[in-house]
Order: sequence, then C-alpha cells, then structure tokens
Amino acid sequence: MMLGFGIMFEKNPPKNINGVYGYRTSMSMKNQDIWNFAHQYCGKVWRTWGLMILIVSIFFTIISYFLGEAVQGIICSGLVVVQTIILIVSIIPVEKALKRTFDKNGKKYN
Repeated sequence: MMLGFGIMFEKNPPKNINGVYGYRTSMSMKNQDIWNFAHQYCGKVWRTWGLMILIVSIFFTIISYFLGEAVQGIICSGLVVVQTIILIVSIIPVEKALKRTFDKNGKKYN
C-alpha cells in the first residue's frame, strides 16, 4: 500500500485539498502549495519505506510458510502491526519537512 500510494502521490498527487483522500494533516491542508509539497515528500518517503517493508515482508512470509500455520499467523499478524506502525511513523519526517519549508501561516521560507 505504501509503495503504491507513494509512487502515485509523488507523480500525481490529489489535485485539490480535500478531507477524504490524500496526506491530510492540519499543516498539509493550509494551502495548495503545502498540499502539493506534502504529497511529493510523503510520496518519496512512502515509496522508499514501502519498498523496504515489501522486501522484509516477503522474506518473513516465505520463511513462515515452512514453519506451520500457527507460526504463520503470528508472523503475519506481527508484520501487519509493524507495517501499521511504520505507516504512522512516516508522518514525522513529512511534518518536519513541512516545518522546515513553510512557516506556521503557510508561507514558504525564502
């Protein structure tokens, strides 16, 4: 999911600020410039992190296949938890980049 949306956001972010779809935080929704920047930056983060998560997930899924159903369930559940945590933590670098690039009123630093 992160890899797919990362590529999509980086190349073709949602055109308009909306409360339904996209990277939606109070800072990212202040104006269109911030919205566009947030999606490009978030897209890069999600693309990179998503590829790493995909590789790790495939590795552990293949290993769990040989360890039996009980272990498969534990490993797959663990992967879902880790993937969700990484998705949530990805907000941190995006928000830091927004704060480095824009002031609290939404104006871009020179």
